[in-house]
Amino acid sequence: MSIKEIIEALPRLSPEERQELRDWLAADEFPETDALIAAVDEGIRSAQTGRSLSIDEAKELVRKCALRSASALKQGKI
Repeated sequence: MSIKEIIEALPRLSPEERQELRDWLAADEFPETDALIAAVDEGIRSAQTGRSLSIDEAKELVRKCALRSASALKQGKI
C-alpha cells in the first residue's frame, strides 16, 4: 500500500481507529531510550523535592530530549 492510498483511506476510519493510529504513531515517534528515561527520572526526582515546571516548560524539555534521542538513533548511537 502506498502513502497516497493510506492517506486516501484515512477518512474512512472510525474515530476509535483514528485514535488507535495516533497512539501507534506517537509511540513510534519517541522511542524509549536511556536519555528519555533519565529525563523522566530527573523530572520525578525534581517533583518529589518540590521543584516543578510549567506545562510549557515540561513540554519543551520532553521535546528536546526526544530530539536528542531521535538524533542518536539515526546516527546509530543507540
